[in-house]
Amino acid sequence: MARVPHVTEADLPPHQQDLLISALQGTELNIYRTVGNNPAVLYGLRTLLGSLWRDAGLDPTQRELVILAVARETDAAYAWHQHVAIARDIGLSDAEIVAISDRTLESFDRSDRLLVEYALGTVRGTVDDALADRLAVAFDDETVVGVTTLASGYLLIARLLDALAVETEESFVGWRLDGNVSD
Repeated sequence: MARVPHVTEADLPPHQQDLLISALQGTELNIYRTVGNNPAVLYGLRTLLGSLWRDAGLDPTQRELVILAVARETDAAYAWHQHVAIARDIGLSDAEIVAISDRTLESFDRSDRLLVEYALGTVRGTVDDALADRLAVAFDDETVVGVTTLASGYLLIARLLDALAVETEESFVGWRLDGNVSD
């Protein structure tokens, strides 16, 4: 159970009520209903996430690989659950998603594998010159900043979800897509 109550549209000023609704799913999400206890922060969070989503310089597959890797690394079940659905919608296979969960990256092309390794290094605080240089050779500076910020932003989301005990709206899909939380 979330550590603060979920707000409803009626709890928010009229010009912010739409912030509870997922642009992709068209439904209220628990993360927004929880953060909505502070409408100004909810607005800022939605603005940040929208920018990370659109402006990181990654294609949709790369973006979802990075987000899933961060969610798995941080055990952020809520983020994992939400982004498994998004990843499937953009064409990632269940085998690819499970590979991220299992941290077996060999099946990904060099570029995608490098993005995931860099995102994990960002989350772990282990990005060194060698890893940064490998990324800089493969991607332009704008994308380097984008992937760093995307991974860092989803680290923020993972910590927020954990601290506020935000639960998925439906049964958790599972780390191996089998509905099992303890995989």
